[in-house]
Parts: sequence; C-alpha cells; structure tokens
Amino acid sequence: MTHLVAIVGICTVIATSLADVAAETRRQKPVIEQPQNQAQPQSAADAQAIAELNTRIKEYVAMHQRLEATLPPLPKETNPKVIDTHERALEKLIRTERKNARPGDIITPAARRALRQRFARVFSGTSGQQFKATILDENPGRIALTVNSRYPDEVPVSTVPPQVLSALPPLPDELEYRFIGERLILLDIHAHTIADFMDNAFPR
Repeated sequence: MTHLVAIVGICTVIATSLADVAAETRRQKPVIEQPQNQAQPQSAADAQAIAELNTRIKEYVAMHQRLEATLPPLPKETNPKVIDTHERALEKLIRTERKNARPGDIITPAARRALRQRFARVFSGTSGQQFKATILDENPGRIALTVNSRYPDEVPVSTVPPQVLSALPPLPDELEYRFIGERLILLDIHAHTIADFMDNAFPR
C-alpha cells in the first residue's frame, strides 16, 4: 500500500511539472494575429458583381492556359533570360488574342464599386494606414498603364499585406493582385503583363 501511495505521489508531481511546462510554452509562444476575412459581400448587388468578376477571371485564365500550352514548356532548370523569353512570347499571344481589351473587361465597374467598399473597411483605422504605407513604400507615382502591356520593368512589384488580400476574391495561380500607386493591378505572372486594373483603390 505504501508503495502504491508513493507511485501515485510521483505521478502527481510529474503531471504537475508537465502542466507547468506546457503553460510556460503557451506563454512564450508568440501570438499571431490572423487576418480577418473581409471578403463577404455587403449586398446582393455586391455578391453579383464579385460573381461576375470570378467568372471573367476564369475565362481569362482559360484563355491564358490555352495560349501558354502552345509554347515550349519552361525547363526545370532555367535562368532569367529563358524566363523573360517565355514571358514575352506569351505576352505577344495574349495581346493578339485580346487586341480589343479595355480596362474594366475583367474588373467591371460593378466589381470596382464592390472592391472599393471592401477597401474602405480594410484600410480604415491605424492598421489600415499601416497597410497602405506598406503598399506605397516604393510608390512609383503616376505612370501610364494599359491593358495587355508588360508590367513596367522599372517598377518594383509591390508588397500586398495578407489583410488586404483577404478582402479580395482568391485568384488562380496564373494571376496576382498588385498595386501601382493607388491602382489595383491584376497581374498575369506568367506573361508579366497587366490583365486589368482599377484606379482609386484606396478610400478617399
């Protein structure tokens, strides 16, 4: 009986020590604030606009994939020159296919209104100002942009905070959201071209 009591006592001490270690680990573990999902439409009109945006993005990507399939695939071991050649070849095919493309063909006027409402939320307050400052850290100023044109080589690709990305519909692998100044860019990363863009993304 004495041995049993001793064993129980030892187990209790061990369990208490383990609990203390776990508690200390939790205290030391950094708390990572997850970005809130800002992408819920505020109205039926917003939901319809975002649905149309998603449809047009899918149509663009289907076109992109069809054209890129006609080019020689990039080798597993490549270099910047080979990548640049591939980008420019795909850029040429896309420009020919979309010769009549205009701003708003993908990000429609209705989608722009819906996105601006989301941006008004995500860029509000002190945190929102910090997000904006991060995006504008290397702001190139006002430069001319056209659909199907190459993303300007002299302009650094902007950082987009995850909290801002969470306010936007997710994209397939072929596209990324970027900013040039206060304009939201839909960037075709395989062709390094501007698929579409919208002005005045930041709230006034």
